[in-house]
Amino acid sequence: MQIGPYALENNLILAPMAGVTDRPFRQLCKRLGAGLVVSEMLSSNPRVWNSDKSKQRMDHQGEDGVRAVQIAGADPELMAKAAQFNVNNGAQIVDINMGCPAKKVNKKLAGSALLQDPQLVEKIIRAVVAAVDVPVTLKIRTGWDVENRNGVQIAKIAQDNGIQSLAVHGRTRACMYKGNAEYDTIKAIKQAVSIPVVANGDITCAHKAKQVLEYTKADALMIGRGAQGHPWIFREIQHYLQTGQILAAPKIDEVSSILLEHVANVHQFYGDYLGCRIARKHVGWYLAEQDQQRLFRAKFNAIEDAQEQLDTLNMYFDKLVDEPAVSLSSPTA
Repeated sequence: MQIGPYALENNLILAPMAGVTDRPFRQLCKRLGAGLVVSEMLSSNPRVWNSDKSKQRMDHQGEDGVRAVQIAGADPELMAKAAQFNVNNGAQIVDINMGCPAKKVNKKLAGSALLQDPQLVEKIIRAVVAAVDVPVTLKIRTGWDVENRNGVQIAKIAQDNGIQSLAVHGRTRACMYKGNAEYDTIKAIKQAVSIPVVANGDITCAHKAKQVLEYTKADALMIGRGAQGHPWIFREIQHYLQTGQILAAPKIDEVSSILLEHVANVHQFYGDYLGCRIARKHVGWYLAEQDQQRLFRAKFNAIEDAQEQLDTLNMYFDKLVDEPAVSLSSPTA
């Protein structure tokens, strides 16, 4: 997979997810096999760039690999300035968000709301591409709603105006995250353009990854929710694509090591107070299969002290060591 001058280590990409793909999570997914990791969505509004949240989202200190940053907005001039700002801050790839379905984003006519206005899409792409000398990529959905799947039209606009890679989530904005992702539009987009196309949506295991690649003929896969609580999904998929064999599930001691390292890095990155709160959702994802009644989650979410969180997790995993039947892998079917 090639994006501009950058040859990725493989064709597996961590999707940008607001509130999820912070530096600790990106670094973890990169280490566990992602070929590219993309930062959380950053607003094109310069008034928020100095906020603590934006500064943390822009923090790439110590990261390996290509630094890709996603920007969101609806004004071509502001999007161009946001691209320049992030390149000056170390971004090596700028990704334009035209796929987010969130109401707070769409009410500003940003994210997937832009798919309703192909002319504005073109203006934004032109402005951003002209503003920076790094590759510009684009993430979209298949359309605004099922009656208006215009992904092929948007893809052609993107290609004609300098976009160097296009990621497509297999749902319309109206679908949000409900139902099953549809891959027909992604397949049609791949046939319609020559730039790399990345398939996204419902890729939760190695078997599904191969099926989506074979059906859509996409150049790469983008994985979002499938990596939440399963950051090792990237190495599982890569192993299966290379060998045809399912990689053994990580053992309890490795999962414990990964999770404890992740939580400790979250504490360090955000500080103890905020770090404790952010760690809760990640722990919930990691242990969702084992803690289906959410008894441990309720106990963990009441903890306010960082060290106590780590101690409690250590005790939890100590009890799991004697239960070899427990599986902590991502689904395989």
